[in-house]
Amino acid sequence: MKPRTQPTMARGFGRGGPQGLAGGPVEKPKHLKQTLLTVLHYLKPYHVKLVVVILFAIISTVFTILTPRILGNMTNDIVNGYVAGQAYDGVIKSLPKGTVLPAGTTGKVLLEKLPASQKDKIPAAEQKSLASIDFSKGRPGIDFKAVTVIGLWLIGLYLLSSLFSYLQSWIMTNITQKLVYRLRKDISQKINRMPLGYFDHHPHGEVISRVTNDIDTIGQSLNQSVTQIITSIATIIGILVMMLTISWQLTLVAVVVLPLSLGFVTFIVKKSQKYFYGQQNSLGKLNGHVEEMLSGHAVMRAYNGEKKSIAEFTRTNQQLFKNGWKSQFISGLLMPIMQFIGNLGYVGVAIIGGLLAINGRLNIGDIQAFIQYMTQFTQPIMQTANVANVMQVIAAAAERVFNFLDEPEESADKKSVTLPENIHGSVVFDHVKFSYTPGVPIIKDFTATIHPGQSVAIVGPTGAGKTTIVNLLMRFYDVEEGHIMVEGIDSQTLARPDVRSLFGMVLQDTWLFNGTIAENIAYGRPKATHEQIVQAAEAAHVDHFIRTLPQGYDTILGEEADNISAGEKQLLTIARAMLADAPMLILDEATSSVDTRTEALIQSAMEKLTVGRTSFIIAHRLSTIRNADLILVMKAGNIVEQGTHDELIQAGGFYSQLYNSQFDEITP
Repeated sequence: MKPRTQPTMARGFGRGGPQGLAGGPVEKPKHLKQTLLTVLHYLKPYHVKLVVVILFAIISTVFTILTPRILGNMTNDIVNGYVAGQAYDGVIKSLPKGTVLPAGTTGKVLLEKLPASQKDKIPAAEQKSLASIDFSKGRPGIDFKAVTVIGLWLIGLYLLSSLFSYLQSWIMTNITQKLVYRLRKDISQKINRMPLGYFDHHPHGEVISRVTNDIDTIGQSLNQSVTQIITSIATIIGILVMMLTISWQLTLVAVVVLPLSLGFVTFIVKKSQKYFYGQQNSLGKLNGHVEEMLSGHAVMRAYNGEKKSIAEFTRTNQQLFKNGWKSQFISGLLMPIMQFIGNLGYVGVAIIGGLLAINGRLNIGDIQAFIQYMTQFTQPIMQTANVANVMQVIAAAAERVFNFLDEPEESADKKSVTLPENIHGSVVFDHVKFSYTPGVPIIKDFTATIHPGQSVAIVGPTGAGKTTIVNLLMRFYDVEEGHIMVEGIDSQTLARPDVRSLFGMVLQDTWLFNGTIAENIAYGRPKATHEQIVQAAEAAHVDHFIRTLPQGYDTILGEEADNISAGEKQLLTIARAMLADAPMLILDEATSSVDTRTEALIQSAMEKLTVGRTSFIIAHRLSTIRNADLILVMKAGNIVEQGTHDELIQAGGFYSQLYNSQFDEITP
């Protein structure tokens, strides 16, 4: 059993076709460079803001990089002040009692006067601290005023870094949200320009995924990755420079540790990747099985399938456990190994830094700053690697969006004729030919004349082309050969909105949107008054039902309109068609899933609806079209018979066979 995700939306009125499922892992982009260039093209209107973002990100990063060095200087001031005081005490004790030091006597002068035996007892670092101290001014110590000033500078830098970081984040969020808004707008407009055939051959869930998931992925990932890659690169360069200014020996230790860390990361990721993929695959199978068993729970229990279901669940769950455990165990090794290697680097820095400090070539504050830099050094490198993966995700999502935007659109309207003011409802099909797939004709040679006000039933077996005729009539598709004349005008010379304004539709699959009952009825005539809406509801025999609801016409229908029955939905769509008051109608079989009483109401409402209008009825139950003025019998894309019900029955042809087959008794 293949893993499944949430089912897609039910297909709309059209040819139909396979409606797949959305979801699954995002594939790698096929044209990475071209896709990223297209993304940059979309970002072109914001190039000034992007420059500001880059500038602010660099400034914020520079301030962050400077702080460890300044903090190290603070430590040096504290340590040097303390060491100088201790050294001063040692030197003073070594001088003869009563020694008076003249003004300007420095530590360097005193150290030169000390015997070698006493001088060797003073560490080199203390001697360095003493060199510039004026002993005639008394005992030196920690300069807390200078330390306070450095502390205030640090606070200021931290605040400035945070401020610039917030500003660049705010500007970048503004850019990405505008980009997302533009992409959604472009896709929304694109959908309205797409031919119906695209949606017949592509899963609805896939289109929805591009509007929601893919664009959200672009917005969120782009917002993070742009600033992250700027700060990461600036941080790597800045920290490397700062570490070199402190000590090239310590920098060499830090750089040597880096490839070792990256090697282990690459090895672990490769090992764990297949188990993560297996985990996702098993999870998809498990979700699909659970969904399937819940949706078909009654059937499963009716056929005593509990043991089989539990066995399948257990097997898939064990696979999920195995893959999940291995993936988490192997990936869990990453941090301990990284910490171990990082600690080795710290050990090397501590040993070499200690030796350099003892020899007076490095201060304690410098070692402190270097360790801080070393801690920060690996993080931006990991972030840069992560950004590379994120850019793949962005490019994959963007490629799907741009591919959709590049899909062929409906041919431009060749509007050369304006609809006449008075539409009577005459339609002529003149040798119409059409195929969805080149070389596989669906409508081979359709010719018929429909007079104003006629009730025309289109009947035939599945695949005969009944729905295709209606699609051509509404210009959801354009004919390949022949003509469809409306009021003597070729529909190809009319704008599509003008053609579709001539027809009201009542389909077998009702569609009600999330809104009030009044809004649903007035969908085809938004400016209708409340009185007109009520009149249409009364004519459709649905007014009484509406008034029984707590909010009446202001009742909100749920997304799936589950709070009303199938028959009541159908009556609402009939009321909608009545209010639209189009001169012609397209009616699908609307009573196939309702009770007898509701069927009578729907039939009565449809009879009122068709009065004085040309109507095309796609009939499945032939008993409902016996009163039609004209019946077109289709078979394999052609009209094989046409006439009234009585005429066709008497002829004893294909229609008679279809009609009688629906009433024949089923014998063993």
